[in-house]
Amino acid sequence: MKRHGMLCKWEELPEFMRTKEVFPYYKALKSHFIGLFIKRIFDFFISTILLFLLVPVFLIVALWIKLDTKGPIFYTQKRVTQYGRIFWIYKFRTMAENADQAGSLVTVGQDPRITRAGRWLRKYRLDELPQLMNIWKGEMSFVGTRPEVVRYVKQYTKEMYATLLMPAGVTSRASIVFKDEDRLLEKGMRETKEKTSPDEIYVQKILPEKMKYNLDALKEFCFLEELGLMCGTIKKVLGKEG
Repeated sequence: MKRHGMLCKWEELPEFMRTKEVFPYYKALKSHFIGLFIKRIFDFFISTILLFLLVPVFLIVALWIKLDTKGPIFYTQKRVTQYGRIFWIYKFRTMAENADQAGSLVTVGQDPRITRAGRWLRKYRLDELPQLMNIWKGEMSFVGTRPEVVRYVKQYTKEMYATLLMPAGVTSRASIVFKDEDRLLEKGMRETKEKTSPDEIYVQKILPEKMKYNLDALKEFCFLEELGLMCGTIKKVLGKEG
């Protein structure tokens, strides 16, 4: 009924999304049927090609992780994507084993749970490479709202649910602006007089700001602009931003 990556009929949306707050975003996306179709075809073919080409990189990173610390090569976690579906996101493990059970779901500054290999992988976002498998399966897209854990999605306003009209993404305008999110969290904790957890800072301050960019992206959807965002992300990661 609901095709991965494509916009379904309004009456087929989950009940929690069929609201007056979500409808303007649905209407805006509905007028870009061809662009959404091209976006999914692009995601499938490019992710297929990259998965084959990057096999040597996957093997090198996997070996490095195993030699660096004990634990699995991949990190998986339940996230939320299009229409509120739950999926398992794939990443190269960059933190100590079971790190999410020993602290916040977000990282702050020089988080001691991050491994030596993990710091380098995070710097160049190589830990995100396994998400090519999520893109290939239609659970994610190259460009879109970053997938949140269920706990954070439950904190969404009715308008924020509009971001679930599209598959979650690896990068977005918000991802570029909030590239140093861990440092922003650290700063937020220092500025907060009362003792507040990183999770509370994220939900109360950072998430709403990120959502402004994500919601604007829905209303202004353009596949060609998304290609530009992908290039912009690469430049930002490599430190070649003008």
